[in-house]
Amino acid sequence: MLIFARCPKCRIALWSNYAGAGPLVSFLRVGTLDAPDHLPPDIHIFTASKQPWVVIPPGTPSVLAYYEREEYWPADSLARRELLFPQIEAYLATRRNARD
Repeated sequence: MLIFARCPKCRIALWSNYAGAGPLVSFLRVGTLDAPDHLPPDIHIFTASKQPWVVIPPGTPSVLAYYEREEYWPADSLARRELLFPQIEAYLATRRNARD
């Protein structure tokens, strides 16, 4: 189940959960923060379709489509993600059982 939390005033998406992890992982829209410049992108993805006026800073990784996490994510981030897998699988199992 895809869930978005939106600002009640302007309706911009603030954060979301996706079906693959359910409520266990939330994706925050950094651009909605008061100081988004404190969290610059780690990587630019889907740059094959970027507008010509979008300039990617030198030294920032970019890829034409998506990327291999193992190639770009720090080891500690990959380790945290790995720790979530059993919880995600348990959550997904409860969703499957609820449908049966």
